[in-house]
Amino acid sequence: MVRSTKVDFKKISKDLGISQVLCRILVNRGVKNYEDIQRFLYPNLETLYDPKDMKDIEKAVQIVTNKILHNKKIQIIGDYDVDGIISTYILYISLLECGADVSYEIPDRVNDGYGINKKIIENAKNMGVDTIITCDNGISALAQIAYAKELGLTVIVTDHHDIPFECDDEGNRTFLASQADAIINPKQIECSYPFKSLCGAGVAFKFIEALFDVMGMAKQQVHKLMEFVAIATVCDVVDLVDENRVFVKSGLEILQKSQNIGLRALINETALGKKKLTVYALGFVIGPCLNASGRLDTAKKGLELLLADSEEKAQLLAKELYKLNEERKHMTLNGVESAIETVENMNYKKDKVFVIYQPEIHESIAGIIAGRIKDKYNVPTILLTNAEEGVKGSGRSIDKYNMFEELLQCKDLLTKFGGHPMAAGLSLEAANIEALREKLNKQTLLTEDDLIQKIYIDIPLPLEYVSFDLVEDLQRLEPFGKGNSKPLFAVKNVSVKKAMVLGAKNHVLKLILMDQRGKPIEGIYFGDIEGFKIDMINKFGAEELEKILQGVSNNVKLDIIFTPAINEYMGNRSLQIQIQNYR
Repeated sequence: MVRSTKVDFKKISKDLGISQVLCRILVNRGVKNYEDIQRFLYPNLETLYDPKDMKDIEKAVQIVTNKILHNKKIQIIGDYDVDGIISTYILYISLLECGADVSYEIPDRVNDGYGINKKIIENAKNMGVDTIITCDNGISALAQIAYAKELGLTVIVTDHHDIPFECDDEGNRTFLASQADAIINPKQIECSYPFKSLCGAGVAFKFIEALFDVMGMAKQQVHKLMEFVAIATVCDVVDLVDENRVFVKSGLEILQKSQNIGLRALINETALGKKKLTVYALGFVIGPCLNASGRLDTAKKGLELLLADSEEKAQLLAKELYKLNEERKHMTLNGVESAIETVENMNYKKDKVFVIYQPEIHESIAGIIAGRIKDKYNVPTILLTNAEEGVKGSGRSIDKYNMFEELLQCKDLLTKFGGHPMAAGLSLEAANIEALREKLNKQTLLTEDDLIQKIYIDIPLPLEYVSFDLVEDLQRLEPFGKGNSKPLFAVKNVSVKKAMVLGAKNHVLKLILMDQRGKPIEGIYFGDIEGFKIDMINKFGAEELEKILQGVSNNVKLDIIFTPAINEYMGNRSLQIQIQNYR
């Protein structure tokens, strides 16, 4: 489907001195007024918002500075994912710099579950802790924080998750707040902060930004934390727009020459040392290694890596995290295969919502597997597995299905649940699994059309318009990610001159395509190569497939969706298109 927005692109192009292609792509992403376009194209530290605009930040800063002054013990309570690990790191090292008596605790994924709990609070009290600061959790911990207050603890919440609420019989919502002494979360209704989509580390960063300002510390002291915020922002899959765009763009530049011993060791261990670091490297290489510690061991190992004070310790931890992530990959692959087998053999394909029970799968990778199944079938998917108490699971959704709202209607079948429109976590008794599956499918308003995956194209573009200038123009939109995906172009009826299967694992398809002027351009496809061959045979016949593999005259024509790119090899630069999909 082609995105279509009625705007005077010529006027915007002329007024701002940018190409009409760039104008169209920006408008497609909802960036329309001139000020927003300027902020988007020129993200820099000066465009960051004043942290004091965030509700309770000044109150929290006052509390913490007073606690530091009186040498009170502070404990940070984090979370076991990348965002939680990095939020904890940011708060911990920053409070140390401010002279605080500070420690940290990260819950165990299996034994403790998500967020602050009674045991952690009691341990903190027994250790003489005076003040607890949560990060990437705490907004929903009403009972736990009430208990902490009963014990006489001061509590500051820093979080970015949705605000909890209660529903009456008519569906009217009352939003809830805990008894915490200060609650920092831009999603609070009373919070006037202009950007609501920060990750947990982003919120922690804003708090430290305000704290350092009061403590008289130089701006550079807080800006050096940007490399860590960049990793968390990408890995927590928040929209890469506005402040998040500044964090990631600036953070990637700092990361390239990172002074953090642990990060450098992990970058080298994952063979990224001599490469330009990208959003992909953060989201699919560095982040998963940090995440693996919280999934299969303890998230404290990821934090210890960031805190490592010697090359030797950092290298040992980096190797351990890399090995854990490789183990996690293997477990995930087996889990995905098992889940697909269940879908294919258990008559699930008629369902509009998948509820898949895989008792042997490790609960820490349930969300990853649910996401892979959702991607394969374009169907909202909940993956359930056995846990310490009953059954636990994770869900991943599609644009047309608000998973949190749908689970809210099934709360009578659940012992615990939480989440947002695109993802959720839940617990229930094994006896209720089939009832949950039936109820979710019975109540859903999803149509068959909703379950057809839709690919949104920015602009139909003939291949002859692909140029070095165009690619360099598009690079101004980086970094790409959620909320700012790579621009997609499309062209119909393209002739294929030759096809080659490349790579040690035969996982790359290189096509030589002909534009309308008869000039060749290289196309690269990283999808299902065997599937491509089968499609060619089904449509054109085995003889035509053989012709394109031999590079001889043929009748093969393709519609393709692509992103233009520049291929640099051995000092040579050439134009290339990266094929995202074909028909």
